[in-house]
Amino acid sequence: MMSEHHGHHIASAKQLWGIGIALLILTVLTVTVAGLGLPSPFDILTAMAIALTKAFLVAAFFMGLYWDTKFNSMLLIGALAFFILMVSITLLDTLYRDDIVPSF
Repeated sequence: MMSEHHGHHIASAKQLWGIGIALLILTVLTVTVAGLGLPSPFDILTAMAIALTKAFLVAAFFMGLYWDTKFNSMLLIGALAFFILMVSITLLDTLYRDDIVPSF
C-alpha cells in the first residue's frame, strides 16, 4: 500500500549532542589537516574524506535517513551518483579546451 504510515523517530538530546560534538571534532580535524601542509594529492583526499564523513552524519542523523525507509536513502545515493556523473563529464570536457587567455 502506498500510504503506509511510518512513525517519526525522535532523537534523544544525548544522541544529538554526540553527533554535534563529532561534527565539531571533525571540523577541528579539517582545520588541523589543512595546516599540516600535506603533499598535493593527499591534502584534497583527506579533506574530502572528512567532509564526506560529516555529510554522512548530517544526512543520517539530522535529516533522519538512518530511521527512514531505505527508499529515501537510495534516492539520495542516486542523486549524488547522478551529480558526480555530471561533474565528471564536465571535467572531462575541460581537458580539451583551448586557453581563452594565455597563461602568464
